[in-house]
Amino acid sequence: QVQLVESGGGLVQAGGSLRLSCVASGSILSISTMGWYRQAPGKQRELVAIHTTGGRTNYADSMKGRFTISRDSAKNTVQMQMNNLEPEDTAVYYCYALTLGARSYWGQGTQVTVSS
Repeated sequence: QVQLVESGGGLVQAGGSLRLSCVASGSILSISTMGWYRQAPGKQRELVAIHTTGGRTNYADSMKGRFTISRDSAKNTVQMQMNNLEPEDTAVYYCYALTLGARSYWGQGTQVTVSS
């Protein structure tokens, strides 16, 4: 079992920045990929960014150039720096982990609200 705890969400004006953090615990040696998804009201959960153990990253098109994901495997954490935030970025952001056994785990989510 893997437990994920997010932090760092909050209120910010358009153009501002936030840094999200996620700490994994439990069977951490089984984790292969970590990342972030988000879900806004009335919309499906969508990929924001992922980071593999090999250091490969992938971003959704709307986040490229604005968001940066980083990972510290030794500390079992993943972070995401979000710059130039827009009202359209308002959503609940969820930490995600994929294990070697192909099991997915999710955090409880942290709210990000961007005002105009």
